[in-house]
Amino acid sequence: MQLVPESNLRTNTVLAAWVCITLGSGIILSSGVSAFALAVAVPLVIAGIVLLVVGLGMAVEENVDPEKVAAWEPDSTKMPDAGRVMYRIDTTLEAPIRTSVLCGKCGNLDWVDGPKPRSHSCSSCSTLLWESEEE
Repeated sequence: MQLVPESNLRTNTVLAAWVCITLGSGIILSSGVSAFALAVAVPLVIAGIVLLVVGLGMAVEENVDPEKVAAWEPDSTKMPDAGRVMYRIDTTLEAPIRTSVLCGKCGNLDWVDGPKPRSHSCSSCSTLLWESEEE
């Protein structure tokens, strides 16, 4: 028997809560106000509300290594030909701000300090990937 990983525990708890609330509400709405329907549906809905509160209150703790985040690089692969030059841009959100530009034609990965530049040519195949005419 395999246990549920902790990373999915919060999601699974919230989903189970919504299923309980939906089933309980469905029983009440479909069978009218009978004693048996209420005896089954009300505890189901209450359990769903409790599960929802517990699930939403769970803290998600992730141990993120800042060095691993800073060392991340996208895969250097070629992209399919779509009738135009393909490229991929990834920019870090926290300092130091760096932008990676992946050329889809040759699969070369260039790094630029700062946010996305106004224009960029691949350093390997000299293909102009984009040129911004904003201003």
